[in-house]
Amino acid sequence: MSEQLRCPSSSKFVNAEAIRIKRTLMGVAQRPDHLSVVCAPAKTYILPGRIRRGHRSGISRSEPLPNLPEDSVTMKPGLRDILWMAVGAAALFAVSLLVLHFRDLQTPAAQQAFKTKRLELVERMRLSVALAAEAEKSAVMAITDEDSQTYADHARTATGAVEQGRRELEQLLQSGGTKNENASLTRFSGAFAEFQRIDKDLLDLAVKNTNLKAYSLAFGPAAEAIREMDTALARVVTTAGNSPSANDLKVMQLADGARIAALRLLTLVPPHIAEESDQKMDEMEAAMAKEDQAVRQNLAGLAVLPSLSGDSDLTAATVRYGRFTELKTQILRLSRENTNVRSLTISLTQKRKVMLVCQDALAALEKAIQEEPITGLSDRAPVSPR
Repeated sequence: MSEQLRCPSSSKFVNAEAIRIKRTLMGVAQRPDHLSVVCAPAKTYILPGRIRRGHRSGISRSEPLPNLPEDSVTMKPGLRDILWMAVGAAALFAVSLLVLHFRDLQTPAAQQAFKTKRLELVERMRLSVALAAEAEKSAVMAITDEDSQTYADHARTATGAVEQGRRELEQLLQSGGTKNENASLTRFSGAFAEFQRIDKDLLDLAVKNTNLKAYSLAFGPAAEAIREMDTALARVVTTAGNSPSANDLKVMQLADGARIAALRLLTLVPPHIAEESDQKMDEMEAAMAKEDQAVRQNLAGLAVLPSLSGDSDLTAATVRYGRFTELKTQILRLSRENTNVRSLTISLTQKRKVMLVCQDALAALEKAIQEEPITGLSDRAPVSPR
């Protein structure tokens, strides 16, 4: 039980341990040798020294205060107090970092570094746009599927680099870009989205090379089939020319008619491959059908003649023309897809226009960044010391 002392001027008791706690809260040493209390009618005074009972005017009696264990008067913080202290420390740390960040950002060196970083990004984007356009045109003009695919991959890689730079620049301008810079970037972003859309369609067409494949068939196997047909019919004509009979004259007439119609049909194929207009291709195919009908009628007329029954040259000519007909069907299908012609048209019109818009927007953005002033630096020429 703790010791209690009685003030001589009142009936109240004073707890020695309470006196020690009160002195601790008031900033007095935790382990003094003695405590002094001066009791008055309405107040209790805490003075260094010994516990004293009596009025202010004098000391009636003093007694030494027994030493109390320190744990009985030490105040320990609770969990709530620790949490509040942690939150306060974290908030103070965050504010300090924020202040340091903005203070560093305001220095001329930091502003110049920030400006240089943005200019480098814009320069890389302009270069990548040019590389993407160059690779795309190479893909369109390539003569093999492998080359077209290689150049198309290069174009897609360059376009991806532009998009990556655009995103990085967008983040930088959100933290420190001017109104003109953000407006130029917005303009570029819209144009570049159209650039990507056109590029996707164009490259998908360029790698198919349907027109090149059609040309390869027309001037290769198809032309060879017509040549072999013509050679076989020429032998039929030569054989018939040895006899001046009316039947042989008819043979010569039918054979030459088939040869001429087949050659006319062959000459209509390349223009069809190069044509862009569907309407003109329809007209060419109608002319081809007319020539094809003439060839078939002449060959059928030759086949019914008794003198040519089982003739090997006529049979060879008929077989070779059948082969040409199969090839012609493939050629016209590839020609209708028209991927090389369409991709070249898109490259020279739509793609060129949108690329110029992208380059103009990047040039305006670069100019806006270059004109951005740096706080603390003067644009005036240095004063001559003389």
